[in-house]
Amino acid sequence: MTITTDTAPAAPSPAAPPPATPPPATPPPATPPPATLPPATPPPATLLRPHAEQVYADELAALVAADDRPRPPSWRMSPHAVVTYLLGGALADGTVITPKYVGPRRLIEVAVATLATDRALLLLGVPGTAKTWVSEHLAAAVSGDSSLLVQGTSGTAEETIRYGWNYARLLAEGPSRAALVASPVMTAMAEGRIARVEELTRIPSDVQDALITILSEKSLPVPELGIEVQAAKGFSVIATANDRDRGVNDLSSALRRRFNTVVLPLPASEDEEVGIVARRVEQLGRALELPEVPSALEEIRRVVTVFRELRSGMTADGRTKLKSPTGTMSPAEAISVITSGIALAAHFGDGMLRPADVAAGLLGAVIKDPVTDGGVWGEYLEAVVRERRGWGDFYRACREVSG
Repeated sequence: MTITTDTAPAAPSPAAPPPATPPPATPPPATPPPATLPPATPPPATLLRPHAEQVYADELAALVAADDRPRPPSWRMSPHAVVTYLLGGALADGTVITPKYVGPRRLIEVAVATLATDRALLLLGVPGTAKTWVSEHLAAAVSGDSSLLVQGTSGTAEETIRYGWNYARLLAEGPSRAALVASPVMTAMAEGRIARVEELTRIPSDVQDALITILSEKSLPVPELGIEVQAAKGFSVIATANDRDRGVNDLSSALRRRFNTVVLPLPASEDEEVGIVARRVEQLGRALELPEVPSALEEIRRVVTVFRELRSGMTADGRTKLKSPTGTMSPAEAISVITSGIALAAHFGDGMLRPADVAAGLLGAVIKDPVTDGGVWGEYLEAVVRERRGWGDFYRACREVSG
């Protein structure tokens, strides 16, 4: 007997929904291109502050080509041509060499002659007397390279002057030539070129003395490798220093004897200083691509007059004694004041350099110590500027920013 189960027929299964359309595949993010380094020698026109040998490459090449005088070993040109490059002149082929330094010719001749001997050169002077500018151009003319530079600070270590190590290689391989990292001074010694040491008196005294053996023996021992680097002909050091700033470390007598010292003075006359400031302002304006501002000479002369009077403690006519501020009031600071004023006039003014454009920068240049210098500046404005004919706009602009 067959037993059956009486069951209701099964309800039909609902139709399965069609499969969802898959979203389009998202392409993987593109692999970013590998970082590229800038070209080893970018065009000078793209640089904010090109080296001297880049800016004046044409003049240097013309001097080398025209130079028929004796040249010291490894020098690119004769000492006479180096002086012409610094002070300017005209060559037989009509090439005009622009002056890089305005000052006594004899000082530059002494500096260049020093580099032709076995003594190092120390450029000494108050801040803003073009020590760095002169050292750069000397190195560019003599060696064709001004970039072998040690910047002196209170944190400068002895390795910066002598040599250092690639510590990854040192740990992996031990002391080796491949692990040695040459300093600018060591490189200059090996290649017979000029090394520059900026702000020598800011370097701690024990680090300064690392130069003694280098300058006296013209060699740099590397005891870890049992070798020494001997200086090739043409090697020398140009150092700059001033004794006006805080944080100065006096040079030992042993180190000072290794240098021939040339003191660079402040400009002798107002016209000379105006010319220096005007020339550098024009050069900076081109380098920074600032819009051209019609004749700024009147304001340049006014700023230079203020700087010279406050610096000397006497008005230009010699009738009024003045208190001097704590700052140096150098041509370099005057150049900065005028350049900032031109930027203000071009971008926020009417395109003409006016007293209001230079007043704020002038205030910052004069007042380094708010208490002492503020009083000096206030007295100068009231006793001199206010009474000077034709300076009314300048007086009002300075008073407005002084508060």
